[in-house]
This record gives sequence, structure tokens and C-alpha cells, in this order.
Amino acid sequence: MKIAVVGAGKLGLKVINALLSGDHSITVIDSDEDVISSLSSHMDVMAVCDNGKQISTLKDIHISSYDYLLTATDSDEQNIVIASFAKKLGCSRVIARVRDPEHMQQMDFIRDTMSIDYLVNPDFAITTEIYKYLVEKYTLSNGIFSVGKVSFLEFYSKKVPALIGKGTSDIPSIMPGMLLLAVSHNGKLTIPDSNTVISEDDILYMIGEKNSVAALSKKVHEKGKYTDLQKVMIIGGGKTGLYLAKKLSEFGILVKIVERDRERCYYLTEFLDDVIVLNGDGTDQTLLEEENIDSMDAFVTATGYDEDNLLLALMAKHRDIEDVIAKVSRDIYLNMVSDMGVDMVLNPLDITTSNILRIIQGSRRILSSQLIQGQAELLEVLVDEDMFFANTRISELKLPKGVMIAAIHRGLDVIIPTGATEIKEDDRVTMLVLLSEMPTLEKMLKNKERFLG
Repeated sequence: MKIAVVGAGKLGLKVINALLSGDHSITVIDSDEDVISSLSSHMDVMAVCDNGKQISTLKDIHISSYDYLLTATDSDEQNIVIASFAKKLGCSRVIARVRDPEHMQQMDFIRDTMSIDYLVNPDFAITTEIYKYLVEKYTLSNGIFSVGKVSFLEFYSKKVPALIGKGTSDIPSIMPGMLLLAVSHNGKLTIPDSNTVISEDDILYMIGEKNSVAALSKKVHEKGKYTDLQKVMIIGGGKTGLYLAKKLSEFGILVKIVERDRERCYYLTEFLDDVIVLNGDGTDQTLLEEENIDSMDAFVTATGYDEDNLLLALMAKHRDIEDVIAKVSRDIYLNMVSDMGVDMVLNPLDITTSNILRIIQGSRRILSSQLIQGQAELLEVLVDEDMFFANTRISELKLPKGVMIAAIHRGLDVIIPTGATEIKEDDRVTMLVLLSEMPTLEKMLKNKERFLG
């Protein structure tokens, strides 16, 4: 496909890096000469130094021949206008990043009036995942996600004491017919290997036959246990803090936001009803204690600084707050999470990139998808003969640790695969992919001839 990306900032670059692994021709437009020069030197893209808002720029690249255009500049208004211009000039589908709350209140009107196919919002995307975790507790509906004749179950390891201290090789004898798909340990989701040992507070994701999983679900899930969330403290009153506070307060939860910028606090009080807005430094321990941090059911750090978010989350966890969630935008910090004991760490760029890739890949290849803890995606892919991994044994794919092929539906049969299993045309393959490995998924979906050539 031909794809144009306007704006080579953090989100734009994340999407470009993922798309480069796939079967796409990519054009990047940015007005920064240094950025364009760097892209030209290091990436296989057509890099254009120009203003994407100029109709002449869009015409020069023949935007009418493109399948998708993504606008990801720092300005909502620019993104909306550029996407609208590209659509009017004949681009098949356009995607615009929109972040401001004022725009979020009139998304449908903007989309319809400006002829924009999709609007994406990183802050709202991460808010949705945090909300699902806190309010629904389980990121899957009732802990179960079903694909065909198999289901995936999410539950705490302590619900099955026999699993504690055991490795992946022990699971078949303890839970026949089940396969361990992923483990969430201290907030970090990983795909298990032969060295994985299950700990008491891990969250496990198991795959098995639908009826068996349903029976297990009745044993490990407690109805109504998570309806008592009453008080949440949010550090940082930016867009994520604002969106989350609004959703939680509408659910009936007492929310306190701590924000150091006084003018921002005035804005928050005008925009939010029934939310306590505190002007102060979220790193001030005295302030947090005065605001009864120890009585909170959940603590969310959503400032613009990864370091502050992680340190405050660690402090809150040491105070035995049940649910602690940190917003982190830099991949370098994600590897530290499992040593800190934080319940969940989410990267808005990863989540948004995943959402954009699902739009671009479309229903022809991706039949269904489900985000897990905002860190991985469970996907069902329809295999066609041109795909890189079609008619290939799984062992020959040399998959990285962040990708697992969990099940294959072939006609009426369901296969729990091994390394010797060959993926065939028309198979429906269910796989788990960490969001950090999205480029690997693009590579697997790539046209075989172009990949080998």
C-alpha cells in the first residue's frame, strides 16, 4: 500500500518504523530540514521537506494515488485541515491525530464535516485502558476472550495455588488441555519461555477449549469483587489526567487530581464536575499525606515526565495502595517495570500505533483484535498464500520472544501448534504480539515475493 505520514514526531516515527517492516511504500512530509535529512539517510522512505498543509505539496506527491494518509503534527487544527484536504484531493482514507478535549467533545461532527475517516487520540486511548483496568479490573470481558472454538482466560495465579512456583512445562499436568499464553508480573506483560516461573501475584493468560475455559472461569473469578472502587488519586492534570478523571467521576468514583500549574488547575475546575482539583507538586510527600493518599484505592501517575511517574508509582506501591498505574512514553523505562512492583505501566504511543496499524491493515487480514493490559494485542489473522509466513513451519519463522502463535483454526479443526506445525493458506491464526513487536507482525503479513526479493 501507499501511505503518507505528515509529521515525523514521536507518533509519526513510531508508525513509520512499524510500517517499514510491512509491504508498504511510505512518504513522509515534515517541515524540519534536519528531520527530513535524517529520514532520508536512515530509512527507506520518500522524505519531503515541505508544509503538508499546502495543497500543492499534496498534489506534488500525487496524494490521489495513496491508500492512506496519517497526519501527526503537533497541531490538532493542522492535522484536521491536512487530512481533510487530502481526502478532498482523492486519498482513499485519511487518519488524523486529535488530542484537545474541545475537539473530543465534537468528534463525530469533525469527522463528518471534514470528511475524515478516522480520528485517533493517544491520551484517550491510554485513558480507556486505565479505565478498563480500574473499573472492570480484568482487561478482557469477564476475563474471557473467545475466538472460534478456543477461549483465553485472564486470572490471578493465586486462584490456582498448584501453579505457584511452577514452570511452563508443569502446566499440562496441572491443567490438561491448557496453554500458558502470557504472564503479567509486577505490571510487565511477557510471553513465557522455558525459564518462566509463576509467582503468587502474577496475572496469567491461558488458552484452551471454550467449555473448559468457561468452567475454569467460574472457579477463579469472583462476581462483584471489583465494584468497590471508591477513591482514586491522579498525579498530573494534562490531557490523560483530565480524560481519566472525567470517566471515573461519571462512574461515581471520588477523584482527586494533583496539578502543579495553577492556570491548568483553573481549566480543570471549569471542565470537570465532581472532581477535586489540587494545585500542588505531586512529588510533595506532605501534600499527598494531607490528602490521605493511604486511603486511596488506586493511584495513577500521568505527568509529562516518565521519571516522576515511575518514582511516584513506586512510592505509592510501597504504601500498599492496591492498584498503581504509571504512564510512560519512553521504551527504555519499560524494562525496569518488573523490578518495581507497579501494577501497570502503559505507553500511549504503543497503544495508538497499534490502533493505527489495525486501521491500515483492515479487515482483510486482521479478523479481530483485543488489547491486553495495554501492552499486547491478541489477534486473529486470516492467512493468504502471499503472506510471508504462509506454508511455513513455525520453527522456521524464528519468532522473537514478543510473539506467540497460540492457536490455528483450520476448517472445523482447532490446532494448538508446536514448532513443527505448518501454517497454511486460509488458516485463521490466533497470536499474541507485544506492542513493542508490532514491526514483527507487519513483517509476517508482508508479501512473500517482495520479502524474499
